[in-house]
Amino acid sequence: MKTAFKAGDQARRGTLSLLLSVIQNRELEKRAKLGADKSELTDEEVLEAVGSELKKRRDAVAQYEAAGRAETAAAERAEIDVLYKYLPEQMSEDEVRAIITEAIAATGAGPKDMGKVMGAVAPKIKGRFDGGRANALVKEALGA
Repeated sequence: MKTAFKAGDQARRGTLSLLLSVIQNRELEKRAKLGADKSELTDEEVLEAVGSELKKRRDAVAQYEAAGRAETAAAERAEIDVLYKYLPEQMSEDEVRAIITEAIAATGAGPKDMGKVMGAVAPKIKGRFDGGRANALVKEALGA
């Protein structure tokens, strides 16, 4: 955040400031639920917060584009680029297809067993690939 301040990078600074606020709010919620000594978020919980913010930005981009607000959509895309830097290395579509094929073989899933396959695939790709895109790939693989 200091680097963004010194560089005058408004998009990065604003995005990181908002992300820090989200993390602090989640820590407060956790403190209220579990007690003061267990309020710090785990790495997985922080990654979940980043993923949640990414999803919000993607949804906002779609809404802004539908409303013809290209400039605002571009600002959201800049925030998406910043947030991606705080996630683990993303998986390629081919890697996810291989996981899906493996899951279908392991579960013996048919065209109506989308839940079984997603249940096997989701933990392996969590935080490393978009769940919506994975869902579409599973549908395609099952021929549904």
